Amino acid sequence: MLGWIATILFSIMIVPQIIKTIKIKKTDSVSIMLFIIFLIANIIALIYAMMISQGPLIIKYVIAIIEAMVYIGLFIYYKRQKIKGLSKSN
Repeated sequence: MLGWIATILFSIMIVPQIIKTIKIKKTDSVSIMLFIIFLIANIIALIYAMMISQGPLIIKYVIAIIEAMVYIGLFIYYKRQKIKGLSKSN
């Protein structure tokens, strides 16, 4: 039971940042390295969880990988929008 509770909490911990980023359409105050390291760590942890056949961990890491990829995508998208906006104003 505790494993599933932790899985749920870990799985939703990035969602507020994703929502905030979409609302404000800016990533200036967030480090992309945080999400790159988070992505790499979760890929490694997923491999380990699969080796030891831990269902809750496998689910947690898959969700975390998806969230990290979504945020990295948002980061790239909003940085490109910012660059386009700067080049249009010049």
